[in-house]
Amino acid sequence: MKYFKNMIYWDKINSTEQKKIISRPFLKNNNFIKKIVTEIIENVKNLGDEALKKYTILFDKYDLNVFQIPKKQIFSSSSFLNKDLKNSIEIAKKNITLFHEAQISSTIDIETEIGVRCQQINLPLNRIGIYIPGGTAPLFSTVLMLAIPAKIAGCKEIVLCSPPPVSNEILYTAHVCGIDNIFQVGGAQAIAALSFGTETIPKVDKIFGPGNAYVTEAKLQVSSSFNGTAIDMLAGPSELLIIADDTANPDFIAADLLSQAEHGMSSQVILLTPYIELAQKVIFSLNIQLNKLSRLSEMLTALKNSTIIITKNLSECIKISNMYAPEHLIIQTKSPREVLNYISNASSIFLGLWSPESAGDYASGTNHVLPTYGKSIANSSLGLADFQKRILVQELTTQGLITLSNTLEILSSAEKLEAHKNAVRIRVDFLKEKI
Repeated sequence: MKYFKNMIYWDKINSTEQKKIISRPFLKNNNFIKKIVTEIIENVKNLGDEALKKYTILFDKYDLNVFQIPKKQIFSSSSFLNKDLKNSIEIAKKNITLFHEAQISSTIDIETEIGVRCQQINLPLNRIGIYIPGGTAPLFSTVLMLAIPAKIAGCKEIVLCSPPPVSNEILYTAHVCGIDNIFQVGGAQAIAALSFGTETIPKVDKIFGPGNAYVTEAKLQVSSSFNGTAIDMLAGPSELLIIADDTANPDFIAADLLSQAEHGMSSQVILLTPYIELAQKVIFSLNIQLNKLSRLSEMLTALKNSTIIITKNLSECIKISNMYAPEHLIIQTKSPREVLNYISNASSIFLGLWSPESAGDYASGTNHVLPTYGKSIANSSLGLADFQKRILVQELTTQGLITLSNTLEILSSAEKLEAHKNAVRIRVDFLKEKI
């Protein structure tokens, strides 16, 4: 049975159709989701743990009196995991640590004029919250992606929330990352709790982590509210775009497309190639591989939103890719680094035959929390800087102030801000009298 056959010729469709082809899947029932989330947030703000208990029974079918997981249970999670998995987690942790430690920036400390010293110092966020989805695919890899840069940045406290029952994989990964403040609370109610605090869950300074449509809407609402908590980003459904020429391996491409299609029904995958023979081989391989994989229904729905686009040449592939601005971009060409020189919009890029997107998801070292929905045009992947704040410092000597005073007075006068000018003038007059 043929599951997938979506293939179009780019130059045979008009601009309206082209725009439609590279549009993301429309997220339905947004007004319904917004209304439900607003209600959940208000209830958690007003009722605290009582609301969390109610929603945990309603959505997760768990009746909990205590949300915090005991340290003993976190520590004992190790005994439920096999040695190979624990070793793999350690390797991923090592690589992610190395990559994010390389992002540590030095303090800026310069003299812009004689006697005018300017600094930029980076300070860690005090208390952060990380949300880890549960369900059929507990994303313990996301614990690594969030906890490691937070620890390197020097965040003093990390609060982790995840829907019950929290898997041993999540507990163990949190443990090796030095997190023991773990609460079994999920969904929009967890985001509300982290944002406003309850009797047991502390209010945090910033919330990190992916989630379903309800979690994403909750992050949007709390970050938009007065005195609301900051968030990392609004990451939507997973997406992958591949640029390939006739040197590419069709089996590899098919496998990569399916690896992202299995993330969920709203995922989208696209192949761009000037070679019809390659496209046909990819379709053939993709349908064979589909028969061997689980999550078939999710992948089939995602593939309805996906397509293979035949272009005139590689230059057109690059142009379309930059228009789409994918979350993940794989370049399988003869000279992938040459193509890389022309890529302006992408969140995470994978070069060559031997760089599956799965490497970035787990253990190459780069972060897998990425902007989606074309946001890579202006936004970047999660990194060390997201767990810090920049503080500016300036110190002027008497000579520095006198040297700069005329400039300051002229500029403040031009903006008609007399009090600004006066703050300079009163000091200069004082120094002149003293002299």
